[in-house]
Amino acid sequence: MSDADPKVPHRGHELLDVLARLGGSARNAQIAQVMDVSEETVRRLVKTLAKQGKVERVHGGTYLRGSQDAPMYSGALEQQPKEKTRIAKGVLELIRDGMTLFINVGSTTTYVAEQLRERRDLTIVTNSISTVASLADHNGSRVFLAGGEVSRSERGCFGRATEDFARRFAYDVLVIGADAMSPELGVLAANPREAELTRALLGNATRVIVAADYRKFSAIAPCIAAPLEAITDLVTDAAPPDALQDALDRCGVATHLAAKSGRITTRTPPPQDVGHSNTNRKTLSFPTEVS
Repeated sequence: MSDADPKVPHRGHELLDVLARLGGSARNAQIAQVMDVSEETVRRLVKTLAKQGKVERVHGGTYLRGSQDAPMYSGALEQQPKEKTRIAKGVLELIRDGMTLFINVGSTTTYVAEQLRERRDLTIVTNSISTVASLADHNGSRVFLAGGEVSRSERGCFGRATEDFARRFAYDVLVIGADAMSPELGVLAANPREAELTRALLGNATRVIVAADYRKFSAIAPCIAAPLEAITDLVTDAAPPDALQDALDRCGVATHLAAKSGRITTRTPPPQDVGHSNTNRKTLSFPTEVS
């Protein structure tokens, strides 16, 4: 950093640089990964920097003092961290070494990216800056940032350039989050650009995994990201309401419950006349957005 404060230790300046590169805020686990130190070291540095007024601490993370996206980030970070960790571990069980994945922007998918450090030789395409920070140059994995217009608050890239780049790959797995889920409309997003990116990639993936905590079952959001027929798996921390579970079963979606005990149970839907082939997803149609 320029104009270095002599009161801040060298490692402290490095941590501030990392936060700046990650858009002003990050989970402590991510900071530790980028700096190649332990989370305990990060916590000690953060404590010192907080006393000096350089950063603010939240549960499990840190943001630069004055960062424009701090309120949004700290709110998302503090919501259900244990549940999101369980969900992320559930997603990890569905991923094998050497797979090609797309991971979208989101707080839950950030947890997924951290868990995926246990896998090797992955090819990861993502529009999430946080995912890049977690997985780049680790365990032989290759990470591609689908660049486009950068949203600091979302900590990711969106737009036509992002979609065009991401469409160049064939994916074993598409990992997406959700702002809400509906029996009738499927996976919903608050950000229309996020929904558009997800829709653009549904036909490129053999498997589509939704990682969503129980709060999303009663939430609302305006944009359709994926109908239930387009997804293959839901990983969550609590059983969906009956209406949603019935719809998931009808659409052939496997529901994986990540319990507090760490056990993951899977509800396998009954056989359906129409399966989840890549060809089926390519035939899905959506209304065209008018710019």
